[in-house]
Amino acid sequence: MSRMITADLVDLDLSADTKEAAARSLAERMVALGRVTDLDGFLADVAAREAQMPTGLDGGIGIPHCRSAHVTEPTLAFGRSTEGVDFGAPDGPADLIFLIAAPAGADDAHLTILSSLARQLMNEDFTTALRSATSPTGAAALIAGEEAGEEVPAETPVPEVPFRIVAVTSCPTGIAHTYMAAESLEKAGRAAGVEVVVETQGSAGFTRLDPAVVAAADGVIFAHDVPVREKERFAGKATVDVGVKAGINRPAELIAEVREKAARGEVSAPATAATPVDKAGEPGEGYGTKLRKWLMSGVSYMVPFVAAGGLLIALGFAIGGWDIDKAPSVTEHFAWGQADSWAALMFQIGGLAFSFLVPVLAGYISYGMADRPGLVPGFVGGAIALTVNAGFLGGLVAGLLAGGTVLAIQRVRIPAVLRGIMPVVVIPLLSSIVVGFLMFLVVGKPIASLQKALTDWLSGLSGANAVILGVILGLMMCFDLGGPVNKVAYAFAVGGLANPNEGSLKVMAAVMAAGMVPPLAMALATAVRGRLFTRTERENGKAAWVLGASFISEGAIPFAAADPLRVIPAAMAGGAVTGALSMAFECTLRAPHGGLFVIPLIGNPFLYLLAIMAGTVVSAGLVILLKGLRKPAPETAAPDGEQAPSGTGVAVAA
Repeated sequence: MSRMITADLVDLDLSADTKEAAARSLAERMVALGRVTDLDGFLADVAAREAQMPTGLDGGIGIPHCRSAHVTEPTLAFGRSTEGVDFGAPDGPADLIFLIAAPAGADDAHLTILSSLARQLMNEDFTTALRSATSPTGAAALIAGEEAGEEVPAETPVPEVPFRIVAVTSCPTGIAHTYMAAESLEKAGRAAGVEVVVETQGSAGFTRLDPAVVAAADGVIFAHDVPVREKERFAGKATVDVGVKAGINRPAELIAEVREKAARGEVSAPATAATPVDKAGEPGEGYGTKLRKWLMSGVSYMVPFVAAGGLLIALGFAIGGWDIDKAPSVTEHFAWGQADSWAALMFQIGGLAFSFLVPVLAGYISYGMADRPGLVPGFVGGAIALTVNAGFLGGLVAGLLAGGTVLAIQRVRIPAVLRGIMPVVVIPLLSSIVVGFLMFLVVGKPIASLQKALTDWLSGLSGANAVILGVILGLMMCFDLGGPVNKVAYAFAVGGLANPNEGSLKVMAAVMAAGMVPPLAMALATAVRGRLFTRTERENGKAAWVLGASFISEGAIPFAAADPLRVIPAAMAGGAVTGALSMAFECTLRAPHGGLFVIPLIGNPFLYLLAIMAGTVVSAGLVILLKGLRKPAPETAAPDGEQAPSGTGVAVAA
C-alpha cells in the first residue's frame, strides 16, 4: 500500500468541520500529486457514494470512498481532525478520516484498499498509534504497513486476527432453510475458531452486512437456492458457492474449503453486469440448474401472495359458508355487525391477492433471468396468461419468454447516446410488444388448452388414479424435505388453486398432509426408541413435534443429514401413505398451507388427521426398524459418559 499513500497525502491537522469539506481538503492533496484530474467531478462521485450509505464506522472513523473516472491510480489520503467530522456513525463524529480513490472499473484495487484498511482499523493498537502520530511520514508508513520508527512501539503486541468469513444464505421461501443454514455455519465457525457473520436473505427481506465487515473478510460462503442479491459486494475474495442444504449439512467442510482457497490466493472475479442467476452460480453451471433457479426465483416471490390470498379465501369460506363467493362487493354492501360481511371482505381481499399470483410468478422468473429490465415484460406476460386463461402454466412460459427476450435485446450493440434510455424506455417497450405478441397470438391458446386439460383431469380424479397421484406427491414432498423436489410438488398444488375445483383442493390437502409427516415421524421415533438416537437428536425430536404440527418439513433435516439412507426412505414411505389416504378419503383444503391451525378449513378433517397419523406411524416404525437392524458396534465411553446408539460405533447420548 506504500504507493497508494505518501506523506503528501497525510494531514494531521485537518480543520474541516463537515464531511464535504474534509473530502475536499484531502482530495486537493490528490489533485496536487496528479492522482485526481478533476476535483469537482471526483467530489461529485464521492458525494454520490456517500448518499447511498454513510461511511462512518464506530470508533471515530470515517472512510469516504468511490470509484471515479477522474482518478488516475488507486490512492489513499488520511486526515486527523481535532474537532471531529460527522460521517454518520452511530457513536458520533470521526477523528480519523481516510479518503479512498480508485479508478472507474478498478474493482480489485478498490476492494483491496478497503479490505486492507478495514482489517487494520479493527486493531486498537493501530488506531491508537495513528492518533498519537507526530509526523505525516510516520503516519503514512504506519498505514502502509511499513516500519514507522517511534510511531509504533516495538514492544506493543499485535493480537492474532482470526480468519473471517461472511456468508449469505437463502432459499426459495426464505423461511426455514435460510435460517437453519445460517445457524449451522455460525456454529461450525465457532467450533473452528473462525469468525462467521451471516446475511440471511429471507422472506422478510434482508439487512445488508456492514461494508467494513465485508471488506475485512478473508472469504465468502454462498449457501443459496435463489439468486444472491447484490452479490457484487463480495467480489474479489475466496468464495465457495453451494446450495442452501450444503450449508445445513456440511458447514465445517465449506469453512475448510474457503480457507484452502484463501491460502492458495484463489479469489472470485470482479462483479460484472451478469444477471442475478448468472451471478448466483459456479462457472460452468448447466442450463438445467439455471432453469431451476429461474423458476425457484419466481416461486419464492409468489409464495407470500399465495399464503396471504389463500388463507384469506379459506377464512372467508370458513366464516361465511360456501356461498360467500356470491356475496356482493363490500364497497356496495358491508354491515359492521354481520359475520357474513367480514367473511366477504376477507374473501374479496384474498381473491385480489390471489389475482397477482401468475403475474408475480412470471415477473420474477423474468427478473431471475434478466434482472430489473425483465420485470415489466414478465408482469405483462403473466397478466396476459390470466386473460387468455393460460393460468399457472402460462405464467411459467411467459416468465421464460420475457427473460429470454430481454437478454436478446441486451445483446444488441446500441449507440452510446441511446444507452441511457434503454432500461427505462426501449427495453420495456420492445420486450412487452414481443412477449404480448407471443402470448396473445402464438403460445397463449395452446397453453390455455393444456391448462384446461390439466384442470379437467384434476376435476375427474377418483379411485385408483387419485390414490396414485397422492402417492407420487407424498413421495416428492418427503424426498428432500423442503428442497427443489418438495417445492415442485408444492408449486403443482398451488397452481391448481389458481383455478380451484374439487380435484385441485384434494391435491392441496394431500401435499400439505404429506409435508407434515417427516418431522412428526422423527419426533415419534425419538420418543418411542430414544436409545437409537443421540442426545442431540432426541432434543431435536422434541422440537420436531412443533415443527411438524406447523407444516415445517425441514424439522426432519437434522435426522436426514445424520442418517440419510435410513431416514429419507422412511420419510418417503410415510409421506406416500399419507398422500394416498388423503386422496382416498377425499379430503380437501383451500388454504395453501398445512399444519394443525388449518384443520377448521379442511374437508373431512377427522379422516385428514387419520391420514397424517397413519403416515407418521409408518415412517416412525420404518426408521426404528432400519436403525435397529444396524450391526451393533462395541460401546465406548463418551466424554460425557454417554453410550452410542447401536451401530454407530461412536460414543454419544444414551
